[in-house]
Amino acid sequence: MKKHLAMLAAASSLFAAVGAQAQTKTLTVGGYGGSFETLMKELVIPEFEKTHDVKIQFVSGNSTENLARLQAQKGNQELDVVILDDGPMYQADALGFCAPLDKDVATDDIYDLAKIGPDSVGIGFVATGFTYNADWFKEKGWEPPQSWKDLEDPKYSQILSIPPISNTYGLHALVMMARLNGGGEKDIDPGFKAMADDVAPNVLVFEPSSGKMSELFQSKEIALSIWGSGRTKSLADTGFPAKFAYPKEGAVALMIAACPVVDSDAPEAAQQFIKYLLDPAVQAKVADAMGSGPVNKKTELPDDLAASLPYGPEKISKLVKVDWDVINQHREEWTQRWAREVER
Repeated sequence: MKKHLAMLAAASSLFAAVGAQAQTKTLTVGGYGGSFETLMKELVIPEFEKTHDVKIQFVSGNSTENLARLQAQKGNQELDVVILDDGPMYQADALGFCAPLDKDVATDDIYDLAKIGPDSVGIGFVATGFTYNADWFKEKGWEPPQSWKDLEDPKYSQILSIPPISNTYGLHALVMMARLNGGGEKDIDPGFKAMADDVAPNVLVFEPSSGKMSELFQSKEIALSIWGSGRTKSLADTGFPAKFAYPKEGAVALMIAACPVVDSDAPEAAQQFIKYLLDPAVQAKVADAMGSGPVNKKTELPDDLAASLPYGPEKISKLVKVDWDVINQHREEWTQRWAREVER
């Protein structure tokens, strides 16, 4: 009899365990690799799993790779949530890969600039502007760069680096030079002319790799670059005298964005996870670890961190937004033209 009861108890425990496993959903999130993946797995995901009875599977890849993943898996998506740069996110949304956000996700606490559309939302701001070696500038008696036009200043000859336009930072530079010369996204010719004739002669190398850009600064091959505020913070955190300067015409907003993926088998958890990423406490963690400015107005940062990031209504109001709908239509053509005319 005791043996029979023991068997029943064991069976009951087994069924309970199986039932518990069945109730725990798996949420698959696609996002950047490297330090971002580490941040998510160490500082962000564990608390969400604990409080929402969800197991998160993180799929790493850059924005281009995860956008390609969505395209390859159309109709049978592996991802439930995808995190991309804002440019590729506009593409993902236009291609129908993003599901509508619940109304309680992007609330009034979120800056309007971060509200990309009804299907996607920014979860962090990065500003594209000037990164410079503060010690070098001090030794030369130079003021920090103040205008996008400063890229044409001969004193920066062969100590300037700009990423190519396959990289968002370089693309932002092209658009801003077009705007400063009477054009813009819909008339990019003035930008190409300025970059080819007036800026390119100052450029030591059009460097796409963030790791290599850091090396160029540390080896004192360059003193100035067009780069992101988050990258600048990461470089400064190593002890290098890197500073970020906002151009008077405005630094360009580069957003880290998220959307729930269509046909998810965990749609409720997907919405909850994006809402969680927008929580002020989580926003503060990401700001400290990644150097991205919070999109939630209620996020509080210590003064030293706040000073180095796009943070607060004043700085956010001065960020420039580019027209990704126009850019994405022409980006391949512009990239080919860049190779012919600018990096010739």
